[in-house]
Amino acid sequence: MISLNRRAVLTGALTLLGAGALSSCASPSSTTASPAAGTGSPSAGTAITHVHAITRDSRSGHVLLATHQGLFRLQDQQLTQVGPVVDLMGFSQTPEGRYLASGHPAPGTDLPEPLGLAESTDGGQNWTVLSRGGSSDFHALAAGPHGILGFDGQLRFSADGRTWQDRAIPAAPAALAISPQTGTVLATTEAGMLRSTDHGATWTTLETPHLVQLVAWADDTTVVGASTNGYLLTSPDAGDTWTSSEQPVGTVSALGAGPADGSQVEALMVIGSGVLRTTDGGKTTEPLL
Repeated sequence: MISLNRRAVLTGALTLLGAGALSSCASPSSTTASPAAGTGSPSAGTAITHVHAITRDSRSGHVLLATHQGLFRLQDQQLTQVGPVVDLMGFSQTPEGRYLASGHPAPGTDLPEPLGLAESTDGGQNWTVLSRGGSSDFHALAAGPHGILGFDGQLRFSADGRTWQDRAIPAAPAALAISPQTGTVLATTEAGMLRSTDHGATWTTLETPHLVQLVAWADDTTVVGASTNGYLLTSPDAGDTWTSSEQPVGTVSALGAGPADGSQVEALMVIGSGVLRTTDGGKTTEPLL
């Protein structure tokens, strides 16, 4: 197994967002915990101290933030907390729109510690543990058309979310991303970006202009990456070639991507205490929160 501590080379320690920490504007009634979870709703104004993942819900189009304090929905510059409080270390959507997550439940919840792999089919309101509850905390997690890859110190692949196979990888992945149709896998590591076309069984190293920390697929061929030195990278050909932003956008702690209007590509970024989007490769940004 590869020590999770090596992942800190890219991601760094979990740090507070500071005085400008994101704050939930939701009322206590905005959170509905699973009956099995047995947790009450958090109080209004919950401060978000770290965002682990950002993406758009494939059905509603709302921006989702998977955080140290649980799952939040961002709409019209307002945050609403969804479901039980779980430190969502890993978060991904399947091509069908189901949510997958891993991490650490809050004290008092009726969920295993660590969570293992959990699934939500109702937008994050309720979670069902599929496998490895009490055993795995997947710090990197990605779902695709052929299955799921997760890293908990060991890279693991599952076709159904219940049974797992160990995979070898040259270096510990800071982030994993799987293309929505072909299932091509990208992994960011301290040794460079890796690509796999066989569900993580074998890997090749890609050349990038900067060392990439975070990566996300916008569609089946377009990739967005955030470098360790603050640049935003875009690839139109599944990682073969890359274009870098002319100037750094800042240190990105969470990254998502998807198609925008026309032929544009949207990148969603958490930078410091802000949630931003760009559709021009980082030349300009628009604050969402």
